[in-house]
Amino acid sequence: MLNNNLYSVWSNSTTLNNNNLKIKNFTLNFGPQHPASHGVLRLVLQLNGELIERADPHIGFLHRGTEKLIENRNYIQSLPYLDRMDYISMMSQEHGFVLAIEELLNTTSYTSTYVQIRVIFDELTRMLNHFLGIATHSLDIGSMSPAFWAFEERERIMEFYERVSGARMHAAFYRPNDIDWSGINYQFFIDLTLFLRDSFKSITEIFVLLSTNKIWKLRLVNIGTLSYEDAIKFNASGVVLRSVGYKKDLRLIKNNSYSFYWYLKFNSYLGKRGDSYDRFLIRIREMYESINIIFQIINNLILNLNQQNFNLNINLFLLYKFLFLQDFNKINKTTKHNSMEQLINHFKHYSQGLDIPAGVVYSAVESPKGEFGVTLISDGSSTPYRCKFKSPAYTHLSIVPKLIQGHMFADMITLLGSQDIVFGEIDR
Repeated sequence: MLNNNLYSVWSNSTTLNNNNLKIKNFTLNFGPQHPASHGVLRLVLQLNGELIERADPHIGFLHRGTEKLIENRNYIQSLPYLDRMDYISMMSQEHGFVLAIEELLNTTSYTSTYVQIRVIFDELTRMLNHFLGIATHSLDIGSMSPAFWAFEERERIMEFYERVSGARMHAAFYRPNDIDWSGINYQFFIDLTLFLRDSFKSITEIFVLLSTNKIWKLRLVNIGTLSYEDAIKFNASGVVLRSVGYKKDLRLIKNNSYSFYWYLKFNSYLGKRGDSYDRFLIRIREMYESINIIFQIINNLILNLNQQNFNLNINLFLLYKFLFLQDFNKINKTTKHNSMEQLINHFKHYSQGLDIPAGVVYSAVESPKGEFGVTLISDGSSTPYRCKFKSPAYTHLSIVPKLIQGHMFADMITLLGSQDIVFGEIDR
């Protein structure tokens, strides 16, 4: 039925002149139940033997109508939906949403303490995403050890999620012009520092194991090569765009930088070939830079204390205790946890929401997968009139049919893993 209707434009057979063998072209469904399909991706492939001649992505198996759901709830109630789109890059998407709200309110801040805490969790989320991406990619190709090491580090990052929000994945941690301060204390920063020290070693071990493995390089080098022109034409972003040598990182655009990134010093790495191996190398280097960024944030908070003539030549634990007492003691003595009046006020605030001034705004962040954009149209009420998202995974999925042409069927696994696609973000 498929060959007679939808795929009738495809050739039914190919004749090899050298030995007069006739190889029949056939179609093959890849997914949506395949373990390497990144959720519920269905690819209808036209094969010529082992070679892929055409690939048609089919989406819609996970469609939930997220944007319409947000339009029927107030801004604060809509925030948890952002965690459930790309469920690997939770807080990065929360950041894009609250930045759009703050721009409508005209209350955008670049230097506040809560802004710096957001940067810390943005970079922890980047590490969380890349650890999973590299782990599952290596597991699909046949290397098991990096998966064990990476998942151990992911669990430690999720513990920080849980400490500040109570949830390992769907944190709902960010707030317009604020964050949830209940889990931020000096012990948090001590444990974070120790984790970053250990994770640097883990990243290095994963990198050395894979980069020195001949099989890994044979499976990735020159596979899924994207040209410079096609990257621009398909509107790629993030790691996929930088792998072709195009330097675009929203964190480094000085005239349009967001949050605290304008004040930080870090690098954004570029590839040369635009293949799967370049994308792997960039993700490894980005995790190193995430550690560098988080340490800069912590050092900046300490320097702010030094302006108060605080003696820095003391025990580290005492320093963080003083840091907590000075800058992070944000929780009032009477909160919704121990005051009925505060609980009623919290419930009213959450259920009714905030009236946002009328306007149109587009806000974008550099999520681990690329440019995640949020468009909000406000009519002056407490609910968005329109809400639209720009998904980097959706854009990168559209490139797959072009990149996979002429490759072996086994290379499909490599290409999808290097694109780092999550379907919750596509079927929104």
